[in-house]
Amino acid sequence: MWTLLVTSVAGFMAALDNLVVSTALPSIRKDLGGALEDLEWTVSAYTLTFAVLLMFGAALGDRFGRRRLFMVGLAVFTGASAAAALAPGIGSLIAARAVQGVGAAVMMPLTLTLLTAAVPAARRGMVYGIWGAVNGLGVASGPLIGGSLTEHVSWHWIFWLNVPLGLAALPLARLRLTESRGTGARLDVPGTLLASGGLFGLVYGLVRGPADGWTDSVVLTALTAAGVLLAGFVGYSSRAAAPMLPMRLFRSRAFSGINAASLLMFVGMFGSIFLLSQYMQGVLGYSPTEAGLRLLPWTGMPMLVAPVAGFLADRVGGRPVVATGLFLQAAGLGYLALVATADASYAVQLPALILNGVGMALYFAPAAHLVMSSVRPQEQGIASGANNALREVGGALGIAVMSSIFSARGGYESAQSFVDGLRPALVTGAAVVALAAVAALLVPGRRRAVPATTAAGPGPAPALETASR
Repeated sequence: MWTLLVTSVAGFMAALDNLVVSTALPSIRKDLGGALEDLEWTVSAYTLTFAVLLMFGAALGDRFGRRRLFMVGLAVFTGASAAAALAPGIGSLIAARAVQGVGAAVMMPLTLTLLTAAVPAARRGMVYGIWGAVNGLGVASGPLIGGSLTEHVSWHWIFWLNVPLGLAALPLARLRLTESRGTGARLDVPGTLLASGGLFGLVYGLVRGPADGWTDSVVLTALTAAGVLLAGFVGYSSRAAAPMLPMRLFRSRAFSGINAASLLMFVGMFGSIFLLSQYMQGVLGYSPTEAGLRLLPWTGMPMLVAPVAGFLADRVGGRPVVATGLFLQAAGLGYLALVATADASYAVQLPALILNGVGMALYFAPAAHLVMSSVRPQEQGIASGANNALREVGGALGIAVMSSIFSARGGYESAQSFVDGLRPALVTGAAVVALAAVAALLVPGRRRAVPATTAAGPGPAPALETASR
C-alpha cells in the first residue's frame, strides 16, 4: 500500500535523526570545531524543535489539510538535511538541525493520521505493526547507522541519507495520499503559545540539566517557566470552546493510559540505548559498526515481530500485547544491569538484547492502535501529535535522568567507573518501563463496538478497543 510506504519512510527519517548524530560527534568536531556544548546542541537542537512543535504541526494539518502539511514538513526536513550535510561550520549545522526538527514536527504526527484514514479498521493492527516496526527501527538503529556511515564513508552522509528518501517520497505523497482534515476549527493561538512555550522550557531544561547542573539558574528558570506555562495550558484548554488539545480526552482511560505508558517507555528506552551504545564502544572496545551490529537483536527485532504484534492486537486487543512488551523490556533492562561488567561477553548480554527487541516490537504497533482508537476520527491528528510530543519529552527526560544517575555513581574515568554508573541507570530504566506496563494495564479491555447511534456525545468516540471508561 502506497500510504503505508510513504508514511513509514517519513516516520523512519524523523525517528532516525533523534540519535543518528550521537556516534558522529567526534568526527564532526574534528571537521567543524566547536566546544563540547556546541556538539551537544547538534543533538539537542533537533530534539527541542521537534518536541515543541509536534502538537502545533498536527493542528496545522487538521486545519489546512493533512496531506498538504505532510508534504510541507517532508520538504522542509529534506531541505534541512541537505543544508546540514553542506554546513560549513558548527553554527550552521546547529541551525540546520533545528530546521530539521521543525519539518519533522509537522510531518511526523500526520503520518499516523493519514495511515489511519487510508486503512479499513479491520486491517489496522497489521498495518500499524509495520509502521511501528519501521519507526522503532529508526529510533534504535540511529547509533548503528550514524557510526557506520561516519566510520566507512563520512559524517556528512548521516544527513545526505535523508535527501534521496525525501525526494522519492514527495511525488508519491502528492500522487498517492488522500487529503483529509480535522474539525476545521480555527487555530488555537493562545493554546499553541502556552503549549509550545511550556514544552520549550521543559525540554530545554532537561537537555541542559546534566551538562550545566540542575541548580543552574538558567535550567531552574526554564523548568519553572515550563511548569507555569503548562499549568496555564491545562487550565486554558479546560475552559476554551475549541482548544488545540481538549482536556476531556484525558477523561478516557484509554487515552490517558496509553499516553502515560508511551511517555514512560521512551524515558527508559532512550536513556538505555544512549548509555549502552557508549558502553559497547568505550568499555568493551567495539567500533561504532561492531557495536551497532551487536545491538541488532534489540534494534532489528521490531522488523520481524511488530507485524505479528499487530496481528495479535487485532485478535486479542492491544492492552495485553502492549503490557507484555513493556514487561519484557523491563526484564531485559534489569538483566543487562545484572550482567554488565568491564569485560562482559556478548553471549551473556544476548538474551537481554533479544528480550528488549521483542518487547519493543510488541509495544509499537498496538500502542499506535490504542491511541488512534481512543478518540473520534476528526481528533486523531491532535491525538497523534500529543502522543508523539509526550514520547519526545520522554526521550529527552530519559537521557537527562539516566545521564545524571550515571554521573552521580560513575563516570568516564575507567571501564569500571563507567559500569558503576551504568548499572543503577539501567535499573532505573527497568523500573520506569515496568511502570509503563502498569499504566498500559489501565487501558480498558477489549469489548464490542458501541453502535454509531449511541456513540455520539461530548467525550471521545468509543471504539473496539476503548468503549469502556
